[in-house]
Amino acid sequence: MRDTANAKNHEVVTRNSDYHRMFALKAAKEAERVLPFFEKERPHDSRPRRAIEAIRAWAKGKRELGMTEVRKLSLGSHAAARDAKSDSARFAARAAGQAVATWHVPTHAMAVPAYACKAIAASKNQMRSKQDGHHIRRTTPQGSRGLTTRSS
Repeated sequence: MRDTANAKNHEVVTRNSDYHRMFALKAAKEAERVLPFFEKERPHDSRPRRAIEAIRAWAKGKRELGMTEVRKLSLGSHAAARDAKSDSARFAARAAGQAVATWHVPTHAMAVPAYACKAIAASKNQMRSKQDGHHIRRTTPQGSRGLTTRSS
């Protein structure tokens, strides 16, 4: 039995093992779940999607990856995050960058759910902000303040 308490994180999951591929596949699925936040804002920027597709294909044994390609895909996703305007889009792109980096270091997969949660929370905050912006102040015919209502 292996003593994992003293092992470094990257030694616990053997490279190219079934566990490594499973982590990569789970990371790809989680990143893809929030990808629409990015694609809605930047529909012509495919960098995060390409990263997710690459790591998914590798995890399923359908393609090989190398360090140069993974680095380019990961850094491209993080650059896409910097180009995004909203937090939800930024966090979604960062999730994709971390997902593909799982090929290099399996523990990168652990950052993906955190970024996905941040993307979802940011999206909810953005929706609340938009709703708050639709509140209007109405006055009665006599000029006194009435109730604040939401416009439709």
